[in-house]
Amino acid sequence: MKYILITLLFVLDLFVWGWHQANSMEEEPKMDKTMNMTTDKIQTAVFAGGCFWCTESDFEKVDGVTEVISGYTGGNVANPSYEQVSSGTTGHVESIEVHYNPAKVSYAHLLEVFWTHVDPTDPGGQFVDRGNQYRSVIFYADENQHKLAQASKQKLAASGIFDKPIVTDILPLGKFYKAEAYHQDYYKRNPLRYRWYRSRSGRDQFLKKTWADHSFKFQGKANMTGMKDEHPTAMMSENNPNDSGSGFTKPDQKDLKARLTPLQYQVTQKNGTEPPFKNEFWDNKKAGIYVDIVSGEPLFSSTDKYESGTGWPSFTKPLEPENVVEKKDRSLFTVRTEVRSKHADSHLGHVFDDGPQPTGLRYCINSASLRFIPAEKLKEEGYGRYTALFN
Repeated sequence: MKYILITLLFVLDLFVWGWHQANSMEEEPKMDKTMNMTTDKIQTAVFAGGCFWCTESDFEKVDGVTEVISGYTGGNVANPSYEQVSSGTTGHVESIEVHYNPAKVSYAHLLEVFWTHVDPTDPGGQFVDRGNQYRSVIFYADENQHKLAQASKQKLAASGIFDKPIVTDILPLGKFYKAEAYHQDYYKRNPLRYRWYRSRSGRDQFLKKTWADHSFKFQGKANMTGMKDEHPTAMMSENNPNDSGSGFTKPDQKDLKARLTPLQYQVTQKNGTEPPFKNEFWDNKKAGIYVDIVSGEPLFSSTDKYESGTGWPSFTKPLEPENVVEKKDRSLFTVRTEVRSKHADSHLGHVFDDGPQPTGLRYCINSASLRFIPAEKLKEEGYGRYTALFN
């Protein structure tokens, strides 16, 4: 009897094991299929429309878009850096990779969003950002995208909205390289700088003027998706070659007093101001960059320096926007915008909106807050990534 019972239990175990195996084998393909179906729902589209801070922001507002990645494509350099692309020597353009759910938004509609957020008649860049690396391009991944892009371009050209020819390129998509981490979601992480840049770039002014009186339809639906004055837009031309903020720190006060001259200490630590026309760099015309005298973090470049007639070094934009912090200054019975270094918290000077184009800004900076590094010594001093600015 015991043997029979054991045998029956053994048979029962085999039966249960077999039943589980059979069900497991049936369900595994179902799970894989479900996972594949979920993955297959998300498709990608790649566009270039100038500053990718702006195009990323515009497309992330579109219902059905799940993610937008800033990056580079169209060139012949593998794994390019922002510095390389912005120099215009790689053939790459600033681009975005749009991840979208075709059940909620079609590729045709994304084309509508694209056309109504760029200047398709500009062959030399987009708005304040000039050069082929900022021109508008539609990159197609397959023949269907190619046909839709061509059709939408022809329809736009025939609409009569623009007096000039539509010059946006439609090119086959090659390797897409993701941009540096600090460029991703820049408009979310740096809203003040982004809004300042975009408001100065001329993008929203152009789009509002162009599309305010039109309800143009590409695919049977008027497209003004994301066309709101809320568009945040950031500081000068987004020249931010590297995420160079890391590694720069502020020494303690004892060390600062030992290293800095009395004037440098007064200006950087006590918010002082040096005399105009009697400071080290107001008329410096040499090529190179200016770094924080305290921390060494990169701040400005001679390529953006100009003669303002004020007697202080003046720049149209920072070399590294991430390293320049703006604060309200209510001293002297007025409201001004003070600029300080991010990592050393050094007082640098002030920024005014009476500067030349393309930014319209004047960063009026104390020489005592700066150390100048000539172009020929950049590599020697550890700032070799900026040499391309002076080639």
